[in-house]
Amino acid sequence: MEEPTAASRFPHEKLSVWQDARALVKSVYSTTKTFPKSEAFGLTSQLNRAIVSVACNLAEGSARTSPRDQAHFSQLAYSSLMEVSCLITLCSDLDLIACDTQQQIQNEIGILSARIHKLRQAQINRITKP
Repeated sequence: MEEPTAASRFPHEKLSVWQDARALVKSVYSTTKTFPKSEAFGLTSQLNRAIVSVACNLAEGSARTSPRDQAHFSQLAYSSLMEVSCLITLCSDLDLIACDTQQQIQNEIGILSARIHKLRQAQINRITKP
């Protein structure tokens, strides 16, 4: 994944957590490309939309000026990430992905969820500080 530079044009481009979300988008899209055509409007579409939502909510939150708004969008990103986790498990249950693929993506989700949680806590801490 491309590292943000000092000349990043937008606030979200400087967030390493957003860079991690981008990497997970690529992993999920790569995985859903292998799904049968019959899932194009089902699990494929829902999973792709949910993972894109994670990155988009992190980006939108970074553009907000209030820590409360930032924390709200971090929470939305986390919620979408939990949807992705659920869908990945369901895809494994339905034999659409191998167990090792599920494990690899779930590991990435675990790391990203901890980073989003940490970001949200920092945002909340800025709300409560005088």
